[in-house]
Amino acid sequence: MKRRNFVKASLLTGAVAGLLPEVSLAQAKPKKAAQEFYELRVYTLKNETQQKLVEDYFREAAIPALNKLGSKNIGVFTEHQPQGQTKIYVIIPFNSLDDFSKVNDKLLQDAAYLKAGAAYLNAPATASAYERIQSSFMKAFAYMPKIELPAKKSRIFELRRYESHSEVAGKKKIEMFNEGGEIAIFKRVGLTPVFFGEALIGELRPNLTYMLTFDDMEEHDKNWKVFGSDPEWKKISSIPEYANARIVSNITRTFLVPTAFSQI
Repeated sequence: MKRRNFVKASLLTGAVAGLLPEVSLAQAKPKKAAQEFYELRVYTLKNETQQKLVEDYFREAAIPALNKLGSKNIGVFTEHQPQGQTKIYVIIPFNSLDDFSKVNDKLLQDAAYLKAGAAYLNAPATASAYERIQSSFMKAFAYMPKIELPAKKSRIFELRRYESHSEVAGKKKIEMFNEGGEIAIFKRVGLTPVFFGEALIGELRPNLTYMLTFDDMEEHDKNWKVFGSDPEWKKISSIPEYANARIVSNITRTFLVPTAFSQI
């Protein structure tokens, strides 16, 4: 009898042991998605002719070619209320550093791209397609590793850049968004984020840049007010190490509207 019970117990133990790997896998913390990289371009223009050249280039040449290479969800924006000739803002996602490093060589081997973008690519010095391109290269935040597309409807976008006085302070602000829970609060109160990126290369480093979207300025003002009075936000922002005065030295914001062909 004892032997039979021992055998049954052994068989049961073996069966449970056989299930353990599946149980542990099911309960394991899911791996974080791979973080995208972003190039943010700002085109300075002198007139509407240049604006048309740049917009035609992205609509007819760059976006189709970049999509084929794996860069999806490319955003092209103009300023909401420009002071004079608008600038054009472009956000281009990349799946990896390798994709970014090879993109220009691959584009120059694409006959369809070269043909469609000829007016922009071959513009003479006396009639250039733009005055200057200002670029920054960013890595997506761990807690928002990829662009999140908003609903396709009329809307405005707010691009915000937070500068810090040191690399340590800049990392602390990123921690506040990630582990501190600020991104989650944004989503809950209607500050709908599109992307968050840490600047790896670019001007005025260290800094981070993120984009929010709203139906209109009325919703923008209302939702920022809700955020400011949110109990969780007040709790997080009261932590001394997260105080803006200690980790943020300057904030720049720009309001944008998407072009008709923007994928964001």
